[in-house]
Amino acid sequence: MNIRSITKNSFVSGVVLAFLIALISKGLAIFLPQLGGATIAILLGIVLGNSIGHQDRFDRGTKFAESKLLEISVVLLGATVTFQTVAEMGVKGAVFIVLLMTGTIMFTYIVGKALGFNQSMALMMAGGNAVCGSSAIASIAPVIGAKDEEKGQIITLVNLLGTVMMLTLPFIGLALFGDGLIAKSALLGGTLQSVGQVVAGASLLNEEVVQFAMLFKILRILLLVVVVFVFEKWASRSSRSLDTTAAAQPKKKKSLPWYVTGFLIVCIINSVFHIPTLVSESAHFVSGWCEVTALAAIGLRLNLKKFLKEGPKFMIYGLSVGAFQTIGAVLLIFLLLKG
Repeated sequence: MNIRSITKNSFVSGVVLAFLIALISKGLAIFLPQLGGATIAILLGIVLGNSIGHQDRFDRGTKFAESKLLEISVVLLGATVTFQTVAEMGVKGAVFIVLLMTGTIMFTYIVGKALGFNQSMALMMAGGNAVCGSSAIASIAPVIGAKDEEKGQIITLVNLLGTVMMLTLPFIGLALFGDGLIAKSALLGGTLQSVGQVVAGASLLNEEVVQFAMLFKILRILLLVVVVFVFEKWASRSSRSLDTTAAAQPKKKKSLPWYVTGFLIVCIINSVFHIPTLVSESAHFVSGWCEVTALAAIGLRLNLKKFLKEGPKFMIYGLSVGAFQTIGAVLLIFLLLKG
């Protein structure tokens, strides 16, 4: 068997291609910090995937990178958060996050269904925006039976929406709240989709905002397990109500994905024993690379023609959700946190 045959029949080529895109994206992010490596990776992936990268020999590798690397990223994320975060934020901060997340999920789901998106896409959009972007979508997708193509489309939409919000919310916060540290931090940490977007957006203001915004963001991440559990029950109940022909057949009970369970276990260990800083930082570093590589693979596998065909509908959906999150966060901040 020659080298060409081995390459063609393995997933090495696809993984390497996704990693190279991630490497280039990380490098470009140094000069374009406002975009960030994650957004650049998915955009580069889309360009290459719909041109020279759309070849069968990359398929197995990009599929592996898209799913498994994102799963690993979710587990390692647990090493960067602790339950003590809730105490640092206070009761009002926790109430703010729970109310905003609940409102975002309900609004996003209702609007998604009204625009003609199926239940899986509406739930992934809801979870991705309410919790933590790509990681949340990766955790939700298997328990609700979402297709890979649907997952890729929603991850792309959430990342693009997050980039727009990351570039605008810091200035909205500055205009509305001035020197109000907690208010500005809550706006960014309570709405922006990914950890990277929170850090990048808050960095446009100052280091203090970065620290406090991450407190709000971490609580959203801690609630990932709850959201996945609720969505699994939600999807199961809907499928049972629609499936009248198989009513007599008992269905196998689903469990949480291994990586969501892994995230919770690592988070508990970190909360009880406090993982050393070196280990926590290393986990964050590896998690970041896994996520960017996975996003590059998602871009490579996205059918751009089909995505653009739904362009106006996706744009309306994204802007509606972003507007609701922003307005909802501002109102809740004035009610609960600004005093």
